[in-house]
Amino acid sequence: MSRSAPSLVELLRQARERRAPLCEDPRTTAFRLVNGEPDGVPDVTVDVFEYLHVVSLYRDFTPDEERALLEAVESAWAPRGVYLKRRPKEARHLANVAKEQLAPEQAERGEPVESLVALENGLRFLIRPGQGLSVGLYLDMRDTRVWLAGQVRGLTVLNLFSYTCGFGVAATAGGAKRVLNVDASRRVLDWGEENARLNGQPVDRYDYVAGDVFEWLGRLARKGETFDVVVADPPSFATTRTSRFSAARDYAQLAEAAARVVAPGGRLVACCNLATLEPRRFEAMVTEGVSRAKRRGGGMLPLGPSPVDFPTSPSHPAALKVRVLELP
Repeated sequence: MSRSAPSLVELLRQARERRAPLCEDPRTTAFRLVNGEPDGVPDVTVDVFEYLHVVSLYRDFTPDEERALLEAVESAWAPRGVYLKRRPKEARHLANVAKEQLAPEQAERGEPVESLVALENGLRFLIRPGQGLSVGLYLDMRDTRVWLAGQVRGLTVLNLFSYTCGFGVAATAGGAKRVLNVDASRRVLDWGEENARLNGQPVDRYDYVAGDVFEWLGRLARKGETFDVVVADPPSFATTRTSRFSAARDYAQLAEAAARVVAPGGRLVACCNLATLEPRRFEAMVTEGVSRAKRRGGGMLPLGPSPVDFPTSPSHPAALKVRVLELP
């Protein structure tokens, strides 16, 4: 890296100072500590979970650059444990590259951690830092989960591409009458059940469904089953035994299928984290899909990541886009 280690240490310390409201919040111990270029550290993010730091690299760093960065992290924050993720441009390439090279199971610095529990607005989530590129919780969705929890008391919720069921846990904590979680992976759904139990929430196996999201949306529509709130938070790219999904190509199709199972007067929460998909194009795809379902959405409510730990700049806009549509 072109900066000397001392200047990098200072940048890291300044980044932590900007997160003071989160660092001092005892109900939230999971947040982003460095968000790349807006924090003066291009191509690097650092997420903190309790005492654990997860450093992600978004270009090919030389061994010397990695070493300098990790030494600066130790000097700036003295973390108890540091895990490293070398992220390919597209996460779907993970299977084609040595997993251990991209997401080492062992800690790069400090204590090894098999799992720990981190807090988000008082809710407990199980974090497994050595499980791959994703460790159990997407931090940019924190504010959207808070919003959802405040909207669903007494309502039914469908949580698509649920991963470890962060939205499901938040919705249940907010008083949802029922939450159905759907994901292609039984492993992450089991993880989601663990998250529910950590928060003292009842677990019904029938509400943790492993399968292709599009197949399940079709099945639910044919049965006439609808939900008051449908959350669609797909990965940018996803492959199952029967289908391939690309947010840039297929989001309109997803919005159409999801809109068909939104109850009258209900809401569709459409999420996308593909940085190269412009917000206007994303909104157009969502509107197109909803109209294909022969429905007309109300005004779009924009939601997004917290500016406290996800600052932006003109050259580094927010990748996450969340739009809420009310459907008649």
